[in-house]
Amino acid sequence: MEEFLVRLFHGGARDVEQPRGWRVKGGIGENCFAMHTLTRRNFLRTSAAATVASCAATRAPFASADPIGRQRVLIGSHGDNGILAFEWNSATGDLKFAEVAAKIPKVAWLAPSNDRDAVFSASELDEFEGKPTGEVASFRIVKGKLQPASVRNSAGTGTCHVAADRTGRMLLAADYTGASAASFRIEDGKLSEAVWTGHYTDHGPNAERQATAHAHFASFSPDNRFAYINDLGGDSIHIYKPDPATAAMVRAGVYRGAPGSGPRTLHFHPNGKTAYCMNELVSTVDVLDWHKTDGSLTLVNKIKLLPPNSTGTSTGCDTVISRDGRFVYFANRGDNFLYSFKADFATGLLTPMKRSNCGGKTPRNFTLDPTERWMLVANQDSNLISIFKRDPMTGALAEEGKSVEAETPMRILFV
Repeated sequence: MEEFLVRLFHGGARDVEQPRGWRVKGGIGENCFAMHTLTRRNFLRTSAAATVASCAATRAPFASADPIGRQRVLIGSHGDNGILAFEWNSATGDLKFAEVAAKIPKVAWLAPSNDRDAVFSASELDEFEGKPTGEVASFRIVKGKLQPASVRNSAGTGTCHVAADRTGRMLLAADYTGASAASFRIEDGKLSEAVWTGHYTDHGPNAERQATAHAHFASFSPDNRFAYINDLGGDSIHIYKPDPATAAMVRAGVYRGAPGSGPRTLHFHPNGKTAYCMNELVSTVDVLDWHKTDGSLTLVNKIKLLPPNSTGTSTGCDTVISRDGRFVYFANRGDNFLYSFKADFATGLLTPMKRSNCGGKTPRNFTLDPTERWMLVANQDSNLISIFKRDPMTGALAEEGKSVEAETPMRILFV
């Protein structure tokens, strides 16, 4: 792909590489985020036949947009401003910067509460309030604005992910560099001190990325009876029985991935019996049987995401599934693409459709808007939110999209 340098302004100049066809203007200092057309004609990655797979996240719709299709969107930023607020127009696919919603450093993830009245953040810090941990914070949503409710120490450094359970009474946090995880009670939007902490010691064969354990992702099963912590460094997924009333956690088992695979995320298909693990270090997906009785996971199939001509370092990242379970999308970094699949609802198996340009460099997170007519991609190293139109009937993503400037975007959350 032909590339050129553009200069972005986010409280200071910064040179980043962008694909040809992207032009970006404006910045937070100007309260202006200009949108420009991009094309995928120069995307040279070709689709190749792939084995079927599945990796999906069950999602309930967020708060409805107003009658003319406008809605608030929060962007978790790894910059100093932390949480940025945008206005979304689902009729046109336009995204416009509104304000800095919360000035909190190095936000790696945002998670909504079960009732969508609160938001929880993970800050990837080496120290917080005098302790060697990352920060976990909560905010109440009042008339579209964030009101700080609580801040807490996690169990270790580099807190990169948080997830609230389906009762709205419990939060889990995963600490990447700290090789740890923590649980908290939620009461009226406020977090308790950590109730449970877990520290992991496994490591894998990848000397550069797996010298120690790396807790990367927290999740709950569809029935809320089990909790999961993905350990990228230890090639495993730790399984627990959570108690939402107390936020206590009891170990219930472990899933062992392939050595060197680096399990990054875990998502459950809405069929209620299939789970999918994105393996970051080898760009594959483990298709898993999820057993409701004991929460265990069993490998069914493994899917390769990279095209045959892939060279250099390329890593798997994130997964999106349509609400009806008919389509699944994967993001990959290095090669920087989205991969679209058709899904069989009964089995969760996937048929590959197409690889396409993600609109920037290093997609960190991506999501469908509540209408599912648009796909938004947070391109971390391009400082861009990329927006592509989507056909809900066929699942196809448009060949052209729009770009919006956002400093080091890590997470996109509709509220």
